[in-house]
Amino acid sequence: MRIESEKAEINKSSAEVFAFLSNFNNFQKIMPPQVVDWTSTEDDCHFKISGMASIGLKIVERTPNTLLKIISYGKSPIAFNLDIHITETAHGKCTGQLICEADLNPMMAMMVEKPLKNFFNLLAGKMKEL
Repeated sequence: MRIESEKAEINKSSAEVFAFLSNFNNFQKIMPPQVVDWTSTEDDCHFKISGMASIGLKIVERTPNTLLKIISYGKSPIAFNLDIHITETAHGKCTGQLICEADLNPMMAMMVEKPLKNFFNLLAGKMKEL
């Protein structure tokens, strides 16, 4: 299953956005209110989405100013990869997009696709406010 967020137009350079998103300690600032029990280091985080499961994330690759590769870890109910693509569009402006790949059976995919798409679109929307 592949889920792509909407592309977010961000009024900051790709370097600024990359620097912010490269540190999970900053992510709490863009999380929606449904995210609770947040703990983080620079490289990993753990949180719970109200009414859903706990999720652990770890940054496994950083390509300066263009890409962050994140994987689920720990007791996350589903295994997935999450890539954050950052593209410079003009001087001091860029776009950001989240792309999630998860290997799920069809029943599980039906249950989680819409909530995950909504969650990733919320995060993309919050990136506009950086």
